[in-house]
Amino acid sequence: MDGKKVKIFTGTANPTLAYEIAEHLGLDMGRAVVNRFRDGEINLRIDETVRGCEVFVIQPTCAPADSNLMELLVMIDAFKRASAKHIAAVVPYYGYARQDRKNKPRDPICAKLVANLLEAAGADRVLTMDLHAGQIQGFFDIPVDNLRGMPILAQYFHDKQLDNVVVVSPDVGGVTRARQISERLHAPLAIIDKRRPEQNVSEVMHVIGNVRDATCIMVDDIIDTGGTIVNGAEALMREGAKAVYACCSHPVFSHPAAERLENSSLAEVVATNTIPVPPEKRISKLKILSVAPLFGEAIRRIVDEVSVSYLFD
Repeated sequence: MDGKKVKIFTGTANPTLAYEIAEHLGLDMGRAVVNRFRDGEINLRIDETVRGCEVFVIQPTCAPADSNLMELLVMIDAFKRASAKHIAAVVPYYGYARQDRKNKPRDPICAKLVANLLEAAGADRVLTMDLHAGQIQGFFDIPVDNLRGMPILAQYFHDKQLDNVVVVSPDVGGVTRARQISERLHAPLAIIDKRRPEQNVSEVMHVIGNVRDATCIMVDDIIDTGGTIVNGAEALMREGAKAVYACCSHPVFSHPAAERLENSSLAEVVATNTIPVPPEKRISKLKILSVAPLFGEAIRRIVDEVSVSYLFD
């Protein structure tokens, strides 16, 4: 790949993943420095020309979401004003995706607002992974490639050669996602029926499907506070499961997720590195898989103007 015409830059949200992607492509990381003024405003300095270049800015909008999102917008604006040919926002984790519709009167639709902001800043394309709601792609008037982390997770469990596997969706809304793994593992599917009496609180009602003496793999796109996964694991164990694993694409791990997961009945928690997990949250049960090769190959195909679609599978 021509390093003179393709530039990879990173914000401060997940530089480790960005460097892995650049290494996969055989490119040096673009020279840019992101600092803060004393009042907290972002101070960006780009130390190389990007005129006429294909620029890829790697920045998940994870916590602190507002700061990381603003940083991404500032970088896109700077590259636009520096005459970059095309600018792709590589957002491995798309923050605010869970606010994709109005649940109550006068609710904002923040996922759409973020889409508007990225386009207004000057992004020509968005590359992301496992959007919480697939219809968010329709919020944009520019191309959006929504890569899938489920095949990476499925391959990991396939290689473990677990016995009597049942794939479990922690709620009805995640059935399509769980089915992607169940089909790859040729395993049956079970569903946990739950309700949310309030935000970040879940209650398991009952388990739909036979999990007795099974090795259960719970599949979700996001593990936030861990309540859904931990409660689901307890329900599966009560139904006679012999072991429960959990996996997700995005390890948000808001407090008290790390403590809950570590002290739960889960055998292992598997996640990708779309979001950096700080040392204090890297519990002994956590296994992290890299998505850098997948994003690197997607970038290569975008630059070469060939199909990206096969990467979705």
